[in-house]
Amino acid sequence: MKTSQIEMVSVEQLVPEKHTYRKLKKLLDFTRIAKSVNIQQSNLGSIGFGRERLIMCLILQFMEDLSDREFERFIAENSAAKWFCDFCLLDKTPDYTTICKFRNLIGTKQINNLFNEVKQQLQEKNYCSEMFTFVDASALISKINLWEERDKAIKAGYEQLNNQVLPKVSVDPEAKIGAKGNTKFWYGFKKHVAVDMQSGIITNVAVTPANISDAEGAEYILPKSGAVAGDKGYVGAIGEIIRRGLHPMIIKRNNMKDKDAVYDRWLTRLRCPYESVFSKQNKHVRYNGVLKNQGAELLYAIAFNFRRLLVLNPC
Repeated sequence: MKTSQIEMVSVEQLVPEKHTYRKLKKLLDFTRIAKSVNIQQSNLGSIGFGRERLIMCLILQFMEDLSDREFERFIAENSAAKWFCDFCLLDKTPDYTTICKFRNLIGTKQINNLFNEVKQQLQEKNYCSEMFTFVDASALISKINLWEERDKAIKAGYEQLNNQVLPKVSVDPEAKIGAKGNTKFWYGFKKHVAVDMQSGIITNVAVTPANISDAEGAEYILPKSGAVAGDKGYVGAIGEIIRRGLHPMIIKRNNMKDKDAVYDRWLTRLRCPYESVFSKQNKHVRYNGVLKNQGAELLYAIAFNFRRLLVLNPC
């Protein structure tokens, strides 16, 4: 007769010592990160999992680039994910509606607090100095396909579907048509990003409608000190950069009298390593509206900085 054996195992024992999540928890103070979100426990209502664990879930969701439904299954089945978010092996884990409700509850302002706390810790550990900052912008494409909007515009008698007409017919009045040069067009938003050139850490993120120029968007992401490097799209921001006491390292346009071709070639080579920050990121947005997409891009930036920190700190 066979006898069954029962072995007592904790979730702690199931996570390898060299696991990525363990490395991150050694490098950063996640208690401080969770406390940066100022929300009363009573406001969580029926959510019931506690602020700290839900914040860790939200961070992990964007680290793994999962939808709400995908994350529900991921944390239910993955022992390392449970350990990272402080769940025991047999604990009930959040479903997708809980994650969605919590993200909406804390809002973009509190997500910005999370981003700033991570940035502050990186600065305290000398990973991020902002002595030299690279700025750039990239397209964020809306999930709306515009076919219904086109039909509404035709029915209303509009001759063109442009940025003046779109707010009257679109379900997302904040999304706009953006352009890069004369050949690249998209509908949605634009993401403006500042990157520390010492470490490749993202130091600032701003989401605007797609028709806002790079130079206009720069005012939301400029650092407090140091030099700012950017391409020709930031020529219009040079005045604002100087006004804030920063040093402009902006590539000049070919028709500008003070253009220095040798200096600009050097700036181009200097910028090249940081272009990868934008090339590897998702160009499609999950939500409608500037504010919700701002929150999502801040969470993506936190996730990117975590991955970058592991590269800077191999162990």
